[in-house]
Amino acid sequence: MIEYIELLKNSYTFKIVIFGCSLLAMISAIIGNFAVLKKESLIGDGVAHASLAGVCLAFIFTGSKKLHILLIGALLIGIVCIVLIQYIQKHSKLKFDSAIALILSSFFGLGMVLLSYLKKIPGARNAGLTRFIFGQASTIVVKDIYLLIGIGFILVLILIIFWREIKISIFDPDYGKAIGLNSDKIKFLVSVLIVINIVVGIEIAGVILMTAMMIAPAIAARQWSDKLLNVVLISAVFGFLSGAIGSIISTMDTSLPTGPIIVIVSTFFVIFSILFSINQGIIIKKVRTYKRKYQTSSELMDGVKK
Repeated sequence: MIEYIELLKNSYTFKIVIFGCSLLAMISAIIGNFAVLKKESLIGDGVAHASLAGVCLAFIFTGSKKLHILLIGALLIGIVCIVLIQYIQKHSKLKFDSAIALILSSFFGLGMVLLSYLKKIPGARNAGLTRFIFGQASTIVVKDIYLLIGIGFILVLILIIFWREIKISIFDPDYGKAIGLNSDKIKFLVSVLIVINIVVGIEIAGVILMTAMMIAPAIAARQWSDKLLNVVLISAVFGFLSGAIGSIISTMDTSLPTGPIIVIVSTFFVIFSILFSINQGIIIKKVRTYKRKYQTSSELMDGVKK
């Protein structure tokens, strides 16, 4: 244990990885709340899987291995997916979850085909495109931290600016229409924020686990409060702790992948919150019920004695 504490104190790379994972998990948790509130938790899964095709297409058309070029490709495909999902939902008999499943399977299949094709090209073998499937947190460098800070600041700033409009469009769209608010545009804005968050995080967490990093802390936080601001703040804490603890555990054993460990820690927070949260915890409710029954029986016994 002492050697790991010394590593944390002295290793610059170790600090960068922990801070980067924690920051990404915190930003993802904040954005994930609105996916949960919109009852569109799976939309992040669809976009994350589809972004692999965007990464491959960006490399095919540009031949560049630069991260920002690959992420732009993922972003464009992610926005296309959002538009297609909403279009299919509005103009066909398919329900929302079916539209997501269709887009997810189609684009992820395209991404895997393109990835297999690129493996046959000598110049593409060393591009490191496969890291986008499961993520590779150990590759985080200082410029990635700056990117996360910049994108995170922009996402949170947009949420603050449109906080009232987002709340109305999610909780009371009829009132929004009455005051002239275009709820569809606001919901699309939230979807774009989800896409941006996923695209920024796929290199670290991967397309498969990025959604869990968004949704798990939001679900855990929802057990502790009914107020939106409180839920967002609590989820940010859960996300940051999940990223920090997960990256520390994976560093202690280099055979453990960072992304999956972070998701497991997030899942622990979900289970703990479901069982022990003050307002809605299953065990807490059972304890309160038992106490009420005990008090009632005690009062009845006292009444009989009198």
